[in-house]
Amino acid sequence: MARMHTRRRGSSGSDKPATDETPEWSEVDAEDIESRVVELAEQGHDPSVIGLKLRDEGVKGVPIPDVKLATGKKVTEILEEHDADADLPEDLRNLMRQAIRLREHMEENGQDHQNKRALQNTESKIRRLANYYRGDEIDEEFTYTYENAVELLEE
Repeated sequence: MARMHTRRRGSSGSDKPATDETPEWSEVDAEDIESRVVELAEQGHDPSVIGLKLRDEGVKGVPIPDVKLATGKKVTEILEEHDADADLPEDLRNLMRQAIRLREHMEENGQDHQNKRALQNTESKIRRLANYYRGDEIDEEFTYTYENAVELLEE
């Protein structure tokens, strides 16, 4: 992942295997996978956590290495179809949580200039991401403020 606000190089991550079919040891009905995805979402899990749980725990004891290969749809697409998707995209929600934590830290530690910059960078990312999602995933009138973020994440 490339670092947006530093001059350092990004760190490379591992790639998924280049395959276009599910392994024969993971033959599970797509409907069973979809119902498990919705069930996990109703328990309050984010799409990334749902993917990890399906990989590790599986459906009926059979691991699902890749939901998209097994069902032809991404986890978020499945959630949208069943009206189980969150009101805010996961990445935006995580950045807001981080900004709230940093803001609370700054209130107690006003001299922490390093974290003051981290807060500025995080809020900058939130605004950039909000522009990307505005009108599509989030409300056209959405503007980021600390109070707004606290209110949204309390729901």
